This record gives sequence, structure tokens and C-alpha cells, in this order.
Amino acid sequence: MSLCQRLAQGLRAVEAGAGAVRGRGMLVVQHRNASSSGLRFSGMQPQFVDRKRPVLTDRSQLKLARRLVVKLGSAVITREDEIGLALGRLASIVEQVAECHKEGRECIMVTSGAVAFGKQKLTQELLMSLSMRETLSTSKGEDNHGHPLEPRAAAAVGQSGLMSLYEAMFSQYGVKIAQVLVTKPDFYNEDTRQHLFSTLSELISLNIVPIINTNDAVSPPPQADDEDGGKGGKKVISIKDNDSLAAMLAAEVQADLLILMSDVDGIYTLPPDQEGARFLSTFTAEMAQSVRFGEKSRVGTGGMDSKVQAATWALDRGVCVVICNGMQEQAIKTILTGRKLGTFFTSGSASSASTDVVAEQARAGSRDLQRLTPGERSACIHRLAELLLSRQDDILAANAADVRAASRAGLAPAMLSRLSLSPAKLRGLAAGLKQIADSSHKNVGRVLRRTKLADGLMLKQVTVPIGVLLVIFESRPDCLPQVAALAISSANGLLLKGGKEAANSNKLLAELVKEALSEYGAENAISLVSTREEISDLLSMDQHIDLIIPRGSSELVKNIQSQSGHIPVMGHAEGVCHVYVDKDADLAKALRIVRDSKCDYPAACNAMETLLLHEDLVNGPFFEDVCNMLKREGVSLVSGPTLNQRLTFGPPPAKDLRTEYSDLKCAVETVKGVKEAISHIHTYGSGHTDVIVTENSAVAEQFQRDVDSACVFHNASSRFADGYRFGLGAEVGISTGRIHARGPVGVEGLLTTKWVLSGDGHAAADFAEGGSRTYVHETLPVEE
Repeated sequence: MSLCQRLAQGLRAVEAGAGAVRGRGMLVVQHRNASSSGLRFSGMQPQFVDRKRPVLTDRSQLKLARRLVVKLGSAVITREDEIGLALGRLASIVEQVAECHKEGRECIMVTSGAVAFGKQKLTQELLMSLSMRETLSTSKGEDNHGHPLEPRAAAAVGQSGLMSLYEAMFSQYGVKIAQVLVTKPDFYNEDTRQHLFSTLSELISLNIVPIINTNDAVSPPPQADDEDGGKGGKKVISIKDNDSLAAMLAAEVQADLLILMSDVDGIYTLPPDQEGARFLSTFTAEMAQSVRFGEKSRVGTGGMDSKVQAATWALDRGVCVVICNGMQEQAIKTILTGRKLGTFFTSGSASSASTDVVAEQARAGSRDLQRLTPGERSACIHRLAELLLSRQDDILAANAADVRAASRAGLAPAMLSRLSLSPAKLRGLAAGLKQIADSSHKNVGRVLRRTKLADGLMLKQVTVPIGVLLVIFESRPDCLPQVAALAISSANGLLLKGGKEAANSNKLLAELVKEALSEYGAENAISLVSTREEISDLLSMDQHIDLIIPRGSSELVKNIQSQSGHIPVMGHAEGVCHVYVDKDADLAKALRIVRDSKCDYPAACNAMETLLLHEDLVNGPFFEDVCNMLKREGVSLVSGPTLNQRLTFGPPPAKDLRTEYSDLKCAVETVKGVKEAISHIHTYGSGHTDVIVTENSAVAEQFQRDVDSACVFHNASSRFADGYRFGLGAEVGISTGRIHARGPVGVEGLLTTKWVLSGDGHAAADFAEGGSRTYVHETLPVEE
């Protein structure tokens, strides 16, 4: 059966209300109605009618887009030399459109490129017809008389080649395409306009990707402005370029998403090459007055101003729009996954739509906190502590809703334990916050060093906040007020991204933080990021965020560390903590310390995961005592390879001694002495917290000196590795890194320094050789 016969058969099936499925080598025809795709059939003239479209006000909803219009600008299609096409880039875009089509999305492409393709062919023809001398003297894109090649002639030559190229590329994925050539007057004549959209609707119904291009071989100059100025006017936007053409098509076919691909990343507040230009990942109508656009692209007829006009015009008609850099790899797929790429046009307000705006507010809020007196910052934290107690019933009710939902969802017991709040936890939280508040006067602005550089030239090093922190945490809503109090005390702006399992608890606790801050005019300093933006998008905000602190599972922390890019990350990926019981240990103390380290709170990162025993203890009663005690507490035991070889009957072998169980499970292994214990810890530990139990002070000193962990304890439970227990009030996290802060990180870990120099007309040249001044570099007492 010929292609024409199959097409006719398919059309008859459509008229009959039947659907044909797409098979290998067959043209697919699917019946659609107004409630599904928005196509209405009247005889053989399908038309676009009102269709139920998803409301796409958030990037995470872009995956719901079913009908797409993708516009490829000239700068995306052409090479840097403006002659010929960027084939690799074009092939990638075609692959992405084909994948969207295979997923069941309806795709329309608006493309440039005929002129560039024609120039390439004409230039090759001219060069072949010239002598060597003429060839060497001919400039690119010019004829043999040095004149620029006529664009209309180039378009006429290049159009067929461009479509042949598209057809060859799409055929690799089994996708059928159709060329639709238009001129701008076609949209102003009602008859031709109606025929155009009837054709497009029919092509979409036949599962064909329409590729639309202006007929630049005959296209007249741009039409005069004829915008309708609002939603209720004409359907036709002034067709000046492919941006306005794509916007008009997207609105008419009732597309869900319009992607305008150009050679710029998106919208900036100023031309990108100007100082102070700021990228806008989200654009709303209220931002239009604060944006100034630069010149148009190096090729093509449109500029950024025309793109914004086209985008807002389409947005007013219910089409979601993203302007992006088409040269970025996998741009279309990235946008459809909800990732932050390009500028997203939304009808929402800037404050509700853009995390960037919240981050900017956090930096301004940090400066507001710095302007407060230490007493005012302290009072703010005391107020938050009071709210935790006075609003206890509301907090526990919100938390109970989270726990119920998490239980139904099958959240692991260890995570449920971290999620749950209780009156005792809230009292402990309030006590910790008050401890932070009472030490707030020692933080920001504290002088660390004073030096007299020369007569009348005084230098000070003082503490200042880092800036804006991003804290990402799972399950534990109690960490929200802790971290907020530390941020207030250190005058840092703070963005909090909590896990969805604690959504109700986090929302209420964040409201209490805002309430405490509002009494001192700094309510924007701390915000809960409650949008659906991916964590990876937050990690790309290096212009707004100065430090990332992850708190949660090993998987979460490792993922953040791998994606953080230019933003430093402070934290720990795992808490594989050890307790080593030496042969000279007080065994009663050892039982108590082992029990507390493992069983007090097994889900905590400072809980013991491996018990190391001196080999002499295995032969005595202590081994049986400690194993029986752990079993009575419900602890499941596994054995390390050395112990497993020694025992005929005993715990099953451990799969990996680097495991953080975060549960009532523990590995047991034997070592020959303190040196082997230290070596084991360096091999399998995570640098978090490690303990020795011994009465031999020399062995204890060796252990504490040589174990390279953030916390190293002697005759004390690993559970003491905690900001509150250290007297820090609370901790923003525990760092196992070696730069800036290590161990439980309290307020001091959230501070950096600046140098303050005071002089009296001093100039560095005065101190040069032969100058009138000399340095004294006298260290002065630090002012209280």
C-alpha cells in the first residue's frame, strides 16, 4: 500500500471516529476530541477548540506539558561564521523533540536557518567557479564582486536543503515531519490564516511534527505594529520575527509550553555584559519596568525585547513560556524535568514564584540582623524559645499529622523517630535556644586581634557573619528552630529546605521564627523554601548562597556534595562511630558506655556503629556480657572478619564495616591493641566520633592524639558529640571536614572575619624604602 493510500485510509478512520495505532513503518492516526487534545473535526477540516490545559505556574509542573512549540533562533541554528548550520547542535535538538514526540507530546517547531544553509551552498558554488586568485581574495558570504549574498536568494536555495536535513534527522527516530512555509501577510488575511491552522491541526492529528518557517524568499518587510494590547483584542500579534510568530502559533494552537531558544541564557536586569546585570530565573509582568534590554542577536531579526514581548503576549493567552540558551546541552529535556534553566515566565507574583527573590531578601535580612544590638538578637531568640512552649499544642498537632502520613507511606523506623516531636523534645529545644541567646553578645563584631601597624595606623580583625546559609535537612523538624537560632545569633541570612515528610511541622515552626523576627524588623532574614524547586536548582544559586549545610541521610549529603558546584558544603556524609574497649578498661564503665553509645538514640549520627574489642577480652566473660546486654536492648549483632574466624558460633558476618546502620544494629570486631584499633578506625571510620575505654592514660593519650576524627573521647559515650552537650546551645550540623569548622558546629562555625583599618591620611608609599614612615607591627591587647 502506498503512502498516499495509507494516508487516505487513516483520514477515513479519523472521520469514522476510530483510531489507528502507530506501527513500525506506518503513519499513525489517532482520533482526538475537544476534551483530550483540543482538536475538533468537521468533515475534513479539523480546528483548534478550547481544550483543558494544565495550569503551569511552577517549574515542577512543566513535565505535564503535552503540546509544545519550540522556536529555534538563527543564532542557535547557525555556526559562529554565520555561514552554514551548527549540525551537532541541531541534531541534539531534533533528538530531544523526537523523544518528546515518542512520549506522546504534540510538538510544533518554528525554525530559522534557510538563509544560512543557502549562503553555505551558494558560497560553495561560487568558490568552485572561481580561479585560485579569485578564491583567495573572496570574503565569506560575498559574491565574486565582493557584494554580500542576497538573503532572499540564499533562502530560496537553502529552504529545500534545510527541510531535507530535518527529514533525514527525524527519520532516524521514526518521526514524520511536514513543512509549513508562511509569509507574514498569511496571518492578517482571515481566509489564509484559517487554512493555516486547519492544516496544522490536521498534521497534529496525524501524529506528524509540523516544522514552520517563514518564506524568506518572498517575505515582505515587517508589518507595522498591530498588537491587541490585551486579552480581549485581536488574536494576531504583530509578526515581526520568529519570536512573535512562535507566540502567535502557540496561542492559536493552545500550546501548554512555548520554548524560545536563542543564544542567551535568558532575561537579565541589564544587558548581560554590563556591570550589575542580574539573571532572572523567573520573570513576571511586575518585573518589566526594572529590566533594560540590549541590542538584538548577532543574527536574526529579533532581540531580547521582542522575545519578552512575545513571551508575555503568549502568557496572557494561557501559554507557559521559557526563554533559554539553545546552545546548552539537553535544554528541552532539562526544562521539562522542572530544572532551573532559562527564564520561566509565570503569571504569579515574584515573591511567591522565585527562590532567587527569597535568597536576596535573606541577604538583606542578614544585614538587618547585623544592625541589631547583641541584646536585641538575644531577645529575638528568647522570644522564639517562648513560642515553642506556648504554641506546643499546635506544634505537636502539626507533627502528629506528619507522623501519620509518614507511617502510611512506609517511612523507615529510624526516620520516623527523627520526625517525631514530643513535649520533652520541645522543652529541650527551648533550653538550647536560651543557651544560644545568652551567649549572643560574644559573637558578631568580636575583636580577635589588634595590631598597631605604625603610629596612628590601627588594624583590627573582627567577626562577621558568613552571609546566606542554605540548610537542607530531612525528617528532623526540631533542627529548624535550632538552626534559625544559630543564624539569628550569628546574623546570617538563612534558607531552609526541609523534607516533604515534615511539611506541616516545618511550616508551623517557620511561622514562629518569622513571628519572632518580625518584632525586630528582620522577618525576611530566614525563610523556609517551600516551592517545588529541585535541590539541584538551589545548589546552583552561588550568587546568592555562601554556604550549604546538609543534615540528613548519607545519600542526601553525598548527593549535595557532588552537585554543589561553586558553593562550599559543610557537613558529614556518614557517622560511622567506633567504641574501642581496651584490655585495661574498667569493664563496668565499658558496659555503660557501650550501651549508651548504641542504644540511647540509635538513629543519631553520633551513635556507635562498630564495637572494637581488644582480643584478650574475647576469651573472658566480658565478651559474653556485652553481647548479651546489647541483645537485651534489641540490638542485632554482626561480626567483623577477624572475630568471625575466631568464633565457631556467633553473629553473622558484616557485609561492610563502613556501614552506618542508624538503627539497633551493630558490628563487633577484635583488634590486637590500640595501634590496630587506630588503623581500623582510619580504614573504616568516617571521621565523626570515636571513643576509647581504658584506665591506661598513656594508651588513652595515644588514641586521642592519633585518631584523626572530629571528636575523640576517653571514657565517655559517643553521644556527647552534640552542640547542646558541648555548651554551644545547638548545632547547625557536625562537620567532618578540615577547613573552617570541625565537629559540632555552633555559632562560631557560622562566622568569618574582616579586617578593619583606621588611619590618618596614611599612604602605602610612605612606607617604601627611603620613605618617611616605618612599620612597628605591635600586637595590642584584645578589647573586651
